[in-house]
Amino acid sequence: MVIIRPITDLKNKFTEIERDVQNNNHVVLTKNGHESMVILSIEEYSRLTNSLELALDEADKFAETNSKRLSNSEVFGSLKKQLKSR
Repeated sequence: MVIIRPITDLKNKFTEIERDVQNNNHVVLTKNGHESMVILSIEEYSRLTNSLELALDEADKFAETNSKRLSNSEVFGSLKKQLKSR
């Protein structure tokens, strides 16, 4: 569940925010009525970033054994074509 709170609560109600995060909630902090940042547990952060880290490690290993390099336009052009064809 996402909980939205003003950024002043980070200072004034830290214990409540910490409890919300420990209960597997994401807390969105707002500043002047606009979303500013998200607080989540370290476990949730790890869950979200682990697959990315593994993919980057695989890409690094592949790059070490493969000398072919693609330009940004080659990579993103290909992705744009794939997305448009869906």
